[in-house]
Amino acid sequence: MRALVTGGGGFLGSAIVRGLIARGDEVHTFARGAYPELSLLGAHTVRGDLRDADAVCAATAGCDVVYHVGALAGIGARGREYAETNIGGTANVLAACRAHGVPRLVYTSTPSVVATHDGIAGGDESLPYPARYESPYAATKAAAERAVLAADGLELATVVLRPHLIWGPGDTQLGPRIVERGRRGRLRFVGDGTNLVDSTYIDNAVSAHLAAADRLHPGAAISGRAYFVSQGEPRPIRDLVLGVLAAAGVDRVPGTIPFPVAYALGALAEGVFVLTRRPTDPPMTRFLARQLATPHWFDIAAARRDLGYIPAVDIATGMVRLREHLRG
Repeated sequence: MRALVTGGGGFLGSAIVRGLIARGDEVHTFARGAYPELSLLGAHTVRGDLRDADAVCAATAGCDVVYHVGALAGIGARGREYAETNIGGTANVLAACRAHGVPRLVYTSTPSVVATHDGIAGGDESLPYPARYESPYAATKAAAERAVLAADGLELATVVLRPHLIWGPGDTQLGPRIVERGRRGRLRFVGDGTNLVDSTYIDNAVSAHLAAADRLHPGAAISGRAYFVSQGEPRPIRDLVLGVLAAAGVDRVPGTIPFPVAYALGALAEGVFVLTRRPTDPPMTRFLARQLATPHWFDIAAARRDLGYIPAVDIATGMVRLREHLRG
């Protein structure tokens, strides 16, 4: 099997690359940076930008399946950049698949595409897209997801996965931010931290992607559908954050901040960062304040049934592995 992984240098992308290589697939990666460690594993690495249609098309040639993981993530307010990469880049991937007759596309989305102001408690794939979004990331990922689902057909089969809060060894985003802010005493829970949230250990996220690709073909039951992916173990956000801090040897307990205050600070930070054109994400946004204060857990029965998805690594085991990695 010859697979292309866009965003192959990122946390999830590189883990998918390793999983594919481990089972004997030929793997090509497409990413903006250079990742020699992937070349050492046996992957054929290609440097390029998702916004470059010609580069994407060239990288896709000869592939049996594309895992479109690459995206512009974050919580900032740079709408144009998000649209160019997440919507335009996905359009380029779809066009490349059609041009080269690639029969399968697995797209990595996010539960944020159906996020509501009150959160999600046990929601399934019947949840509708909201009328408006407070985050350009969520808005552009939703537009891209819809394009991928609409592209499903007899020549190109597509499936969408929505993993939530991926964590574990090798994380370069979520975990490091929690640890860094925790060490500096700048981490706060929005509210009391008892809101239930789902998460996804990295190995489980990889297994879901590989299972989806293996079951995907034109006319398959999963073709043209979206699936939530998580541990299936919702926990208070406080417990998950404290678990990550403990794994890193940080014993500071974060304070709390009321949601109205966090929301107001988020709106202010967004405005300041837009006006000053700062290249980094604001420390707080309106969208992030809601995410931190409301429940976000999902019914993964469809993924279990249709993908044969089993979250083999539970949270307790994952935390032990994370501790060993961070203190190794």
